[in-house]
Amino acid sequence: LTPGINGASSLAAIKNADDNLAQLRKTLDALGLAATTDIIVSADHGFSTISKQSKSSPAVTEEYADVQKGLLPVGFLAIDLAKALELPLFDPDNNNNAAVAAGTHPKQGNGVIGRDAAKPDVVVAANGGSDLVYLPGKDRAVAARVVQALLEQDYVSGIFVDASLGRYPGTLPMSAINLSGAARPPHPAIAVNFSSYAVGCVQPVLCAAEVADTTLQQGQGMHGSFSRADTMNFMAAVGPDFKAGFADETPVSNADVGKTIAHILGLNIKAKGRLIGRVINEAMPGGRPSNAASRTVSSQASANGLRTVLKYQSVGRTRYFDVAGFPGRTVGLVEESKAASR
Repeated sequence: LTPGINGASSLAAIKNADDNLAQLRKTLDALGLAATTDIIVSADHGFSTISKQSKSSPAVTEEYADVQKGLLPVGFLAIDLAKALELPLFDPDNNNNAAVAAGTHPKQGNGVIGRDAAKPDVVVAANGGSDLVYLPGKDRAVAARVVQALLEQDYVSGIFVDASLGRYPGTLPMSAINLSGAARPPHPAIAVNFSSYAVGCVQPVLCAAEVADTTLQQGQGMHGSFSRADTMNFMAAVGPDFKAGFADETPVSNADVGKTIAHILGLNIKAKGRLIGRVINEAMPGGRPSNAASRTVSSQASANGLRTVLKYQSVGRTRYFDVAGFPGRTVGLVEESKAASR
């Protein structure tokens, strides 16, 4: 896990990006265009080092030809859920739902669980720092067993369940994080956030490791969890349409960048849905400060004392998710006992 994402190749990539930006700015200066050109830099998301470690996973006790002993294999969540449900596991990415035998794992991490691969009880979609679980039969009893199995794993940190399947201690509804909508494809029944932790630096968001269900190896980079290290990113702007030397303390997202560019260009783009972002008015000349309200939502505790906690900020109707998970298992969420003692 060390140096992980802070290794020589990553630092070289950052320097390369900096050099490219410097070339662009020098060229704008040479052409006399700097004073009339806006430059906006925006990262897509934060990043973490992949960890494949667990003390509770049944999958980690198996031996695999292509996995270092003692580390989680690709598809560990599908393997563990199949064992907990006592149902066969099939690999949708291998020879049209080939059975996953002992000592093997799904090729891409995805899994189909049930006695009939064509009519599964559970489908797991691997997604890096989080996985999505689908229940084709929308069976509440199966949902309850899946939730219970998830709560027993040390690599899980936060569970979100489709409201149509009921409420379960230790979980929050998927609507709390805007994952309930009117899209036509099948909706996930459960979103599973994986645990994360800092590996030793002054700013934990810059040296976080996260359990990830991916074909990449421990020590490489991944995102997709609800860790603050993954949700926090870098944004900067300079030019005639932005204040000089202004540090914006109000939350901003990628969606806001597009909305702001359209505003600067005088484009009226018709919204599709409600998750459309906002114009970053406070960063523009003459713009007034925008007030952000911070909120914390916490689930009922599970039998083993776990709670899914969600922290977010709101600016008007726009909501910004900062961090979510089980306190103490996600970077940005301290354990409640430690928080109380501070």
